[in-house]
Amino acid sequence: MNTTRHDGHDTSPSTLYSPGPELWVADGGTVPFYGLPFPTRMVVIRLSGNRLWLHSPIELSKPLQQQLDALGKVTWLIAPNHLHHLFLDQWLEVYPHARCLGTEQVIRKRHDLHFGGTLGPEPDPDWERDIDQLLFTGSPLMTEAIFFHRQSHSLIVTDLIENFSPQSLTPVKRFLARKAGVVAPNGSMPLDWRLSFMFHKSEAREHLQRMLDWQPERLIMAHGEIVTSHTGMFLQRAFRWLSQGKR
Repeated sequence: MNTTRHDGHDTSPSTLYSPGPELWVADGGTVPFYGLPFPTRMVVIRLSGNRLWLHSPIELSKPLQQQLDALGKVTWLIAPNHLHHLFLDQWLEVYPHARCLGTEQVIRKRHDLHFGGTLGPEPDPDWERDIDQLLFTGSPLMTEAIFFHRQSHSLIVTDLIENFSPQSLTPVKRFLARKAGVVAPNGSMPLDWRLSFMFHKSEAREHLQRMLDWQPERLIMAHGEIVTSHTGMFLQRAFRWLSQGKR
């Protein structure tokens, strides 16, 4: 299976590149989390009427704003879990008419922001023809909204799977990341989140099966190298822990 961070495109910070039809990606800077430098990544999907759907918005810059405005109208801002909200206030200030949606956890956490809706287990009627979704539930630590863009056959996640490039980490951090199971090409769900499914693996297996049923050709995650081939095999390997000590 092949993994890549940028699919061979321009790697300048905040530069949009398109790995699939009506789909763009922008890589932002890093943010510290548990002592690791977490890279940030935003996914942009253009729907009918040149409406833009932004998943996990990265830090906003003028060049990025100009690129987006040339593509269409920023219409939705998506906060897929309670860790991916850091830059929403910047975006809402520049795009006050954009509709911001998040999981129940992130809405409770960011009561200072106005959310126009809650992400549920089924896609919003505004995008259900183009984007499918599910809520990956079963853990007391976190719920994450997972998306599938039909036209580009792309599965879009944030922390559900992390796949850090080993070259991006110092030897010590690389060792810790490998212990957590999040180093490419063998990325997976971080160990702490994985362990929290101890009594709800059957629920997680149902979510995994739905993702496999989508038959994604590409896996785009917020942290690490994008998977561009044999995506189903990658997912099955990344979630093989679900078959250990079944519950």
